[in-house]
Amino acid sequence: MSIDARELLDVARAAAAEAGTLLVEGRPENLGVAQTKSSPTDVVTEMDTAAEKVIRAAIRRHRPDDGFLGEEGGSEAGGSGVRWVIDPIDGTVNYLYGLPAWAVSIGAEADGVTLAGVVLAPQLGEEYTAVRGGGSWLGERRLRANEPESLAKSLIATGFGYRAERRAVQGRIVAGLLGQVRDIRRGGSAALDLCAVAIGRVDGYYERGTHAWDRSAGALIAQEAGARVEGLHGASASEAMVLAAGSALFPVLHDALTALGAGSSDY
Repeated sequence: MSIDARELLDVARAAAAEAGTLLVEGRPENLGVAQTKSSPTDVVTEMDTAAEKVIRAAIRRHRPDDGFLGEEGGSEAGGSGVRWVIDPIDGTVNYLYGLPAWAVSIGAEADGVTLAGVVLAPQLGEEYTAVRGGGSWLGERRLRANEPESLAKSLIATGFGYRAERRAVQGRIVAGLLGQVRDIRRGGSAALDLCAVAIGRVDGYYERGTHAWDRSAGALIAQEAGARVEGLHGASASEAMVLAAGSALFPVLHDALTALGAGSSDY
């Protein structure tokens, strides 16, 4: 049975919109931290959990046999061959503090390949979409990643882990990279950082510690805008590393990071 990626995108967009409305209009003034994950600074709010439930229910209305992998709700098998990879709030700390750089990220995959994805940033008024082979878009605008002249003229985004010992190593690496690039940006949402590569707001992005739900939709959007999205030394993007940049910048940024020790077990 063939899978219609554009139908999947329509379902993803509708689910993201429903969750986005809940997250904006239903955000309590005294928003609480429901629990922590890997460390006391890695938080999950009550709204993360509520939004993921809304997304799963919205998708099930149209596709009851699909599977799920969600940041808050875990894995759930399905029988259709399609799995939805969901981050209900990518940038939870930003959301907790009232900063607008957070997003609902939903990717739809089959056989481990992402076919469609949406990254919706309600408080920025931006919806990024892509289907495999169909380009990536911000509304009606088709996206294209930058190809800067050199690493020295590149604006690079990154993120940091939650564990103090990992952050110390990441700090040393970003300090070494800072003298080689135009500047560094840290936005707080991996999905939006990947979309920033796609739209050309940054030239490249790298981060260790992301999960499948952080990358699924955003990686497809960046790839469909012409960026390479991989790990180090030819590996696929993973928790070990995600690196995104245009085809010319990618190997230069890759080599700069590995020279600084980004591939070490301590990073």
